[in-house]
Amino acid sequence: MKKRINDRPGLSPGKNKEKTRKIFFLLALVIVNLAFPAAGTCNATAAVKLGNEVLLESYSQLIDGKKVGLVTNQTGVDSRGISFIDILLASRGTKLIALYAPEHGIDGIVRAGAWVDSYIHPRYDIPVYSLYGSTRMPTYEMLLKIDVLLFDIQDIGARSYTYMSTLQYCLVAAEKYKKPLIVLDRPNPLGGMIVEGPVLEDPFKSFIGVDNLPMAHGMTAGELARFFNRHIGADLTVVPMEGYHRAMAFYDTGLPFVQTSPNIPDLNSLYGYMATGLGEGTGVFQADKFRWIGGKGLDAVRFAELLNGAGLPGVLFVPEVRGTAGGVRLEIRDPYRFNPAKSGIYALAYAFMLGDFQVPKSTSKNVVMFDKIMGTDKIGRYLEEGLTPQQIEACYTPALQSFKQEREHYLLPQYGPSISVIISEVPLRSGLCP
Repeated sequence: MKKRINDRPGLSPGKNKEKTRKIFFLLALVIVNLAFPAAGTCNATAAVKLGNEVLLESYSQLIDGKKVGLVTNQTGVDSRGISFIDILLASRGTKLIALYAPEHGIDGIVRAGAWVDSYIHPRYDIPVYSLYGSTRMPTYEMLLKIDVLLFDIQDIGARSYTYMSTLQYCLVAAEKYKKPLIVLDRPNPLGGMIVEGPVLEDPFKSFIGVDNLPMAHGMTAGELARFFNRHIGADLTVVPMEGYHRAMAFYDTGLPFVQTSPNIPDLNSLYGYMATGLGEGTGVFQADKFRWIGGKGLDAVRFAELLNGAGLPGVLFVPEVRGTAGGVRLEIRDPYRFNPAKSGIYALAYAFMLGDFQVPKSTSKNVVMFDKIMGTDKIGRYLEEGLTPQQIEACYTPALQSFKQEREHYLLPQYGPSISVIISEVPLRSGLCP
């Protein structure tokens, strides 16, 4: 029975346009192939050493003799798949005295958006404080007895996924209550090369978008922490991974994939999250755990033809009817080149061109979920005005390019250079992008 209860930088040991795209991606792949085992090979040892392992092997002085709190969930494992909670509890010289649970709970089984309780863990006999219940930010009482707060959760690379929102809230609390925060870094499973989508604007900040990020940010948890902290100023340390390069796909890491939440059981769902899940409230919806997108009355074959003809890399769209809804199933063919956020924008725009869908409207008092996900109300306006997906992409590109330049300041150099370029096929016209 559960008993309820009421920046430092990362550590470092010691036909023309298409050609341009291909050159950048080939460079990235060459780097990966030279430095790491080929994707899909079965290695006795993972190619990547996670931040939690590097902490204990090289930087244990950061937690030796200290009372530790750990923000984590079921994804907080080492490269062998062993829970970091168990590892810390078995470590000498460190006392794990509190856990902090994000959305979906410490075990990752609570449904999306559902309340998460605080309780005394029946096995570990320490408090599990909910950061998705009565508060989403650690309180003074939650942090009072700890000396240092650790963060070890696997992200999926999407702005709207709330685990990194929890990280930002923890940074704010760490600064407020003067507690050091250590982020134990993990790979961005989408890689660090794809940076895409409209950049969130300040009026649309929420818990599914806490900062001015595009939909796909191409950053690790540690890099995001550095980015968030530019306006917070917490005592932040990032323990980087070893053997990781931002051009890697998750397959290259040799790490076990742990279900991140009930609707992200595997990499196919993870890749499809932004590509299928952007239509909240419009009538364009996802199904089969983000592997399918469509809507009532859509011509599935025509929808697939438009998407497959758009030149979206790394994915095949297969027509599939589900009841009265026509749609497409995503087959990810090349995880290095697949661009989930761009694919999602294109799918939404083509669905609006083919079907009868409505854009939810925000008011001054209420921002609808659709605009929170988009980070702006402009995409809704573009859809209503009948802009093509190429035109929509051209409209959000200037802000995206500005973000990419700012992002460079917060990337960890250990992970190699960032190669993320957008070349818009559609020139901007006066009045096209209000």
